[in-house]
Amino acid sequence: QVQLVESGGGLVQAGGSLRLSCTASGRTFSRNFMGWFRQAPGKEREFVAAIGWSRGWIYYADSVKGRFAISRDGAKNTVYLQMNSLKPEDTAVYSCAAAIQKYSGNWFLRDHEYDSWGQGTQVTVSS
Repeated sequence: QVQLVESGGGLVQAGGSLRLSCTASGRTFSRNFMGWFRQAPGKEREFVAAIGWSRGWIYYADSVKGRFAISRDGAKNTVYLQMNSLKPEDTAVYSCAAAIQKYSGNWFLRDHEYDSWGQGTQVTVSS
């Protein structure tokens, strides 16, 4: 079992920045892929970004490419999501999730492929 804890959410004006953190504990060696998802009120949860623990696999949703950056610190078992040029439409609860990496198809876009989830952190972007 892997436990995930997010932090770093908050209220920011449009154009501002936030950095989210997701720290893993427990059987962290059993999961080698981490993703960030978000869910806005009244909407389905959507993929934001993901990173593989090896080979530097990184993926972004088109809506955040060029504005968000995902990174990891293996020594701290922590994944970060740097969010720049934030827009009101980025307002959502952001959650990190862990999975076992697959090597074909766009499986990482689907939330049911991840089996460990954090509690989520609220990000609110004001206009």
